[in-house]
Amino acid sequence: MALLSLQNLHKAFGGPLLLDDATLQIECGERICLVGRNGEGKSTLLKIVSGFIEPDSGEIIRQPGLKVRRLRQNVPHDLTGTVEALVFQGLEDPHDDWTSHQSVDKAVSLVGLENGWKFEELSGGQKRRVLLARALVCDPDILVLDEPTNHLDIESIQWLENFLGRYKGTLLFVTHDRTFLRKLATRIVEIDRGRLHNWACDYDTYLKRKQALLDGEAEQWTQFDKKLAQEEVWIRKGIKARRTRNEGRVRELEKMRSSRSQRRERTGSVNMQLTEAGLSGRKVITAKNISYDYDGLPIIGNFSTGIMRGDKVGIIGPNGCGKTTLIKLLLGELQPMSGTVDHGTKLEVAYFDQHRATLDETQTVAENVCTEEFITIGNVKKHVLGYLQDFLFTPDRARQKVGVLSGGERNRLLLAKLFTKASNVLVLDEPTNDLDAETLELLEELLANYEGTLLLVSHDRSFLNNVVTSTLVFESEGQLNEYPGGYDDWLSQRQAALGTRQQKDTRQPAKQKVTRKLSNKEREELATLPKLIEQLEAEQEALHQAMADPAFYQKTKNEIADETARAEAIPKKLEEAFERWEELESL
Repeated sequence: MALLSLQNLHKAFGGPLLLDDATLQIECGERICLVGRNGEGKSTLLKIVSGFIEPDSGEIIRQPGLKVRRLRQNVPHDLTGTVEALVFQGLEDPHDDWTSHQSVDKAVSLVGLENGWKFEELSGGQKRRVLLARALVCDPDILVLDEPTNHLDIESIQWLENFLGRYKGTLLFVTHDRTFLRKLATRIVEIDRGRLHNWACDYDTYLKRKQALLDGEAEQWTQFDKKLAQEEVWIRKGIKARRTRNEGRVRELEKMRSSRSQRRERTGSVNMQLTEAGLSGRKVITAKNISYDYDGLPIIGNFSTGIMRGDKVGIIGPNGCGKTTLIKLLLGELQPMSGTVDHGTKLEVAYFDQHRATLDETQTVAENVCTEEFITIGNVKKHVLGYLQDFLFTPDRARQKVGVLSGGERNRLLLAKLFTKASNVLVLDEPTNDLDAETLELLEELLANYEGTLLLVSHDRSFLNNVVTSTLVFESEGQLNEYPGGYDDWLSQRQAALGTRQQKDTRQPAKQKVTRKLSNKEREELATLPKLIEQLEAEQEALHQAMADPAFYQKTKNEIADETARAEAIPKKLEEAFERWEELESL
């Protein structure tokens, strides 16, 4: 029996159906990624699964006692208190007893935090871990994640990836991070025009099959419309239309008309176009030995770089390390404490702000782009409402205030506003948050064809790989290094550099260690590790089930303590076994 079964659900909020006869079954242990364009209803479906909203019609069948917990997209701004207190709130029936505190301790330890830490003093990634622990503390059957990587730096994203990769529960998640999706999803469920479609394959195979399906649908509709047009010509001519022997053809035409009227077209794709200024000088930005401190802490130390016309430079580093500060130094908005920054000639800069500060909440969508009725893009004059339709804003939506927009809509509006300005230097600070995969790919293509110079801050590894030609990486306090290529290129170069340094440090023994063959004892150990991992996981599951039974706490105090200690020790043993397995397989 499925953990959760959704049967023929319908849901709308005054417009077209977000869910139209939608059906989905979630089985134990699955990691399902829900994909679809912005506004298709992904978050709505997650809320229905989590029990926050009800469908307009349809049936939801849950296993008795099913526990579902949802990790929301954004961290609430009003949360305060210790990690322990906040995680305690996630218990189904919290009591100040030994069992409740054991559950909290286990959840906090699982995500690598400490009970006494204050929530308001944590980093964004650590705050997300607190919320994850609060969701996990009741040992949910289904964990629902809505854009879990949003606003996380790469290190935090990788931690989350590794954690969820080892997590044995059932996952239902939405993400725009394609690398995250590729690494975690065991099944893809697409929401398209209200219907749910199951794709039992990896993401890249899904993309190919989906495109083939859309191509087939387009061809089928073309043939249908052609036949319908022919039949409309026939009926209008009135040739024998009312004769008895042609009534069947008339009825068939009525069916075709009805079928055509019920067809639900896909929302059009974003049509983004950059307005490019004339060429800048060959040298765009030259930084020599620049340094910058904040409250005595080194942000950038003795860094030099030369950015040439046409370069596409990615900037990588943990949240708070100084990426935005670096951009401001390179653009001349901040002055370095030492060193110099020189600009080339004829620079026209357009800047995308990750904090959305350039949107006026009191104005409409259209007014944020242009206060006039018409706007000039390049050499073409367009009505502002027509221009915004290229970014998927209907005329009605374009007349609404910015305050009602979703995160994805705000990002599209910022891009629409940015692209009205002619530029030959484009600065994008986290442009990918809240954008669906299709819009991301269109933006990638646009930037790849951009003839100007690009500075890009992003935690989206696929986006970096597909766009940039070099990367500037914050690798330690004040240490900023430059590498050719994208994110994966940086990883391989860093690993090669680390390997070289290790070989120099340990000389010949390290080299022999890397290239040697496994000993007989190590081969035997490698062969037994999968079985050991399987046994540990089975024991862990058995202990969790036993501890969930009220009868468990009728045992003696020593028995309870021993089994609890064993349950707490198993995760570390599992991690050690996995690490040893990887180590032996890499030799």
